[in-house]
Amino acid sequence: MAEKKTLRQEFSKGLIKENPVLRLVLGTCPTLATTTSLESAIGMGLSVILVLVCSNIVISALRKVIPEKVRIPCYIVVIAGFVTVVQMLVKGFLPDLDKQLGVYLPLIVVNCIILGRAEAFAGKNPVLASACDGLGMGVGFTAALALMGGIRELLGSGSLLGFQILPEAISPMTIFVLAPGGFFVFGMLMACANKLAERKGKPKAQLSCQGCPLSETCSIAEKTACQKAKEEK
Repeated sequence: MAEKKTLRQEFSKGLIKENPVLRLVLGTCPTLATTTSLESAIGMGLSVILVLVCSNIVISALRKVIPEKVRIPCYIVVIAGFVTVVQMLVKGFLPDLDKQLGVYLPLIVVNCIILGRAEAFAGKNPVLASACDGLGMGVGFTAALALMGGIRELLGSGSLLGFQILPEAISPMTIFVLAPGGFFVFGMLMACANKLAERKGKPKAQLSCQGCPLSETCSIAEKTACQKAKEEK
């Protein structure tokens, strides 16, 4: 029973408590770029789920074999393999979605959410727990993208998934499907998430180097850590 409870917690933490977009502020670039419509947002989210779960499983299974000094290149090779498979499937069966996602589909290889979970969790935990962690983070990422994509498509074009929702008498605000609209919706969702976290006595989400797999060797991360230590003193 204890193991089932632990696995459930590993899955559920990525939904709200450690949502990669609204709480950890990871994957911001694909979040803003692929949420111009609900369809592209869901497509991107499902692609990330597949890559994240599969790569977490393989990396966790090989965690005792992968040399410490080359772990990041090994992680990237594993992730790139699954991204290639996903890209080929999307190109073959969903060409329209492939055009919508564009370059952001192959760029999943260097998505900080996937690299971050490989470094912070899959490389240190058993296979089943890593699979649950990847699934939870992926679902949380997809939910955040779908929410943003739905809001932007509804307000920007008056439709959802190709179906007209708003009356024709109401003119859509096309700015919401442009870059400024993406930043505005993202900021509003972040503000709501921070407000809910504040009510529960939890710290607000803020951009940091915590989720980056290269933070241990990055000079920027080191400088940020030093500044934080000085502020605490």
